[in-house]
Amino acid sequence: MTYTIIGGDGKEYSLISADDIRKWVAENRLNAQSLVKAESDAEFRPLSIFPEFADVFAPHTPGTIAPPGSAAYVPSGDWATRDYELDIGDCVSRGWNLFKSDMGTLWGAFIIAFLVIMGASMVIGLITGFMVPKSLMAIVPFRLTFNVAAQALMALVQGPLFGGLFYVYLQRMRGRPAGAGDVFAGFQRAYAQLFLGNFAVVFIANLCLLPFNIVFYQKVMPIFDQMQQITPGSHPDFSQLLPAVVSILPIGGLCMLPMLYLTVAWQFTLPLIIDKQMDFWDAMKAGLKRVNRHWFHVFGFTVVMGLINLAGFCVCCIGLIFTVPLTLVMTMYAYETIFGESQAS
Repeated sequence: MTYTIIGGDGKEYSLISADDIRKWVAENRLNAQSLVKAESDAEFRPLSIFPEFADVFAPHTPGTIAPPGSAAYVPSGDWATRDYELDIGDCVSRGWNLFKSDMGTLWGAFIIAFLVIMGASMVIGLITGFMVPKSLMAIVPFRLTFNVAAQALMALVQGPLFGGLFYVYLQRMRGRPAGAGDVFAGFQRAYAQLFLGNFAVVFIANLCLLPFNIVFYQKVMPIFDQMQQITPGSHPDFSQLLPAVVSILPIGGLCMLPMLYLTVAWQFTLPLIIDKQMDFWDAMKAGLKRVNRHWFHVFGFTVVMGLINLAGFCVCCIGLIFTVPLTLVMTMYAYETIFGESQAS
């Protein structure tokens, strides 16, 4: 038997199995008051009424903490309206402690995702390198269109993998079972929305850079191409390169402002999709609205994460293999502060 549920976003989701319902109750995505309809039902009813899920909502033993999904446990559901206070030091400390204690799962999941994404990037690069003539890449409109197509292809893999990575991290943070192999959960749980969420964020952020990219490909790239065509024994002429780069810096600075603002606000899009089963546009709007409450504070947190990764980069780049998953765990603690159901107002 399958069921139809009304999710937290108010939309209906059909063909949901009993196992999925139990799993979502355990993950706080459904509770006793969630509206559900079986195949034979004409109307939606609270989930707690269904006898097949009576054990899920059985009263807990007095003196114990009610587990997520029990009748005594009802998520606050106020994350969209309540205020929050982001403690950067606390996120860093808790993220470090979790990463140390569960490195096998957290680092292993990241390495799997990293290798798959790198493999996909190499395959896409090889295929396009053979199929696309260099003469076409010299045409600015074609180059820009090609970049968008490449971003879309990468999002097909990158979105679901990062969604799965966040799923693993959130599960381990909440003390729930998850293994490194669960990094592929995004392909099963919300593939289309994770793809669209990843592509939309990257596309719009890069759209902010469009004026800069146009002048870069017009003024700087031809000089790079000329420098690559120098004959053996001759020396490259940098006299034209520096003025060309300096001339486009003001445009780059102006374009960076909206891109920076949106990147900070939308960094939680994929966690919202995989954790709360939101569609990509609702997740982007929710992220923008929540982060805007304390944008500069969230920006400060993002800068700290960047500095940690910069330190990893300075260790012959190898340190990034450890600092990137570490900062992603820290970012998930920030996500819990901003979007978590159980946080106090």
